[in-house]
Amino acid sequence: MDLASDLLAFVDAGPSPFHAVAELARRLDAAGFAPLDEREPWVLAPGQNHYVVRDGGTLAAFRVGRAAPSDAGFRLVGAHTDSPAFKVRPVPDVRRAGYRLVGVETYGSPLAHTWLDRELTLAGRVAVADARGAVDLRLVRLPGAPLRLPSLAVHLHREVMTDGLKLDPQRHLVPVWSHRATAAEPGLAETLAAELGVAPGAVLGFDLVTADTQPAGVAGDSDEWLAAPRLDNLASCHAGLHALLAAGEAEATQVLVANDHEEVGSGSAEGARGSFLEDVLRRIVAATDGVDAQAPPRALARSVLVSSDTAHAVHPNHAERHEGEHQPRFGGGPVLKVNANQAYASDAATGAWFAARCADAGVTLQHFVTRGDLPCGSTIGPLTAMRLGIATVDVGAPILAMHSCREQAAAGDVEPMVSALRAHFEHDLR
Repeated sequence: MDLASDLLAFVDAGPSPFHAVAELARRLDAAGFAPLDEREPWVLAPGQNHYVVRDGGTLAAFRVGRAAPSDAGFRLVGAHTDSPAFKVRPVPDVRRAGYRLVGVETYGSPLAHTWLDRELTLAGRVAVADARGAVDLRLVRLPGAPLRLPSLAVHLHREVMTDGLKLDPQRHLVPVWSHRATAAEPGLAETLAAELGVAPGAVLGFDLVTADTQPAGVAGDSDEWLAAPRLDNLASCHAGLHALLAAGEAEATQVLVANDHEEVGSGSAEGARGSFLEDVLRRIVAATDGVDAQAPPRALARSVLVSSDTAHAVHPNHAERHEGEHQPRFGGGPVLKVNANQAYASDAATGAWFAARCADAGVTLQHFVTRGDLPCGSTIGPLTAMRLGIATVDVGAPILAMHSCREQAAAGDVEPMVSALRAHFEHDLR
């Protein structure tokens, strides 16, 4: 399977961050990476391949380098597993006007109008009480397409033609589940229990998000486009994984981290503001680099992080929204993202590092800077750099319709990003 087709399969396997991490783990298992438990001691040796998961939605995978981290550092790629969507509320059952609906709140900043009139489902994890009274976390994706967000007909909303569509998330973005709203109808907890084969009372809680049921696919005159949900940022998780698996052993320890909660500020134990990556790196140093108290900061000082998140391709119908000299295009190669106010962590040194790695891989490089009169999004890059003091560069493959229910990328942009990230993993400073 070519890389572009494999990306589509990867996206389809990851309707929630928990599913995305499960798919990463499945592929790592198949490649011989051994899982680690944060609660247990780690015994590591050069050349070994491992991964560790925190709270189901965040993963770090690594190959231990030939040299001690204090001498060779880390080569890191960072991405995130979450995407904008709608998250189910703890008390989800809503009844209005004879319909059953599912109560949700907005997660991140989705382009809400793109979710209208699409066949949706719910995906994520469910906390289930087992026979011993402990909690078992189970993945779930409701079959079929049980949910929709129907638009209001223009006949009942004539002003939409002149004033534009304005959606109140509390009133207008509540997915319809059924037109049967009698008290006898089962609620969401009962539906989840039936899907998992447990008693309704065994469902103790859930983390569920809406997901489009249309499979990822190809489009364009010669199938040159990829149309898929969650390209932001499963495309970067996929590229980082392939780069790590393809990379040869190096002096430096190679690390892929895929954090949850980037779309909502990364403020969690498993997010980029949390301790996860720092904990993993310090444990690698402790297990491979003796008892020197200066080893961890020395290792970080020799390290480079490529924060990989999708970038804005220039839009043919809104080209004026781009800075005139910085208009990334499909097929032009990975995008180096720079912001004077540090919304991106790139600077001259780290930008040069990634440009050199692109040259090593025979890949062209593009640049993105937002217009001076427009705000700029951000990534895990500045947050990780701030927490760890690590040299960081922000990059990404160009896409259109970012944060849409269905985004657009170029099939030809998948392999160049993998190649550039592989070159980064394999390059030694010494």
